[in-house]
Amino acid sequence: MIHKGVEFSVTQLVAGVWKWRFQIGDRVFTGKTEAKLDLLAIRRVQLRIDRELNNLGRGQTRDRGDGE
Repeated sequence: MIHKGVEFSVTQLVAGVWKWRFQIGDRVFTGKTEAKLDLLAIRRVQLRIDRELNNLGRGQTRDRGDGE
């Protein structure tokens, strides 16, 4: 899937647990989220992408590639 030009993936590990991944430039972001619905997991990843793009725009990138 693509959100604001960033390709990302969301896959279900077990019922209610989703693994996500996206890349911005050379940085790869991965993590897990708990959600009953796939659309909620996707929305959470989109919000994370928005946050990271905003951080890049302000020059406030953090040295974090792990999930929350």
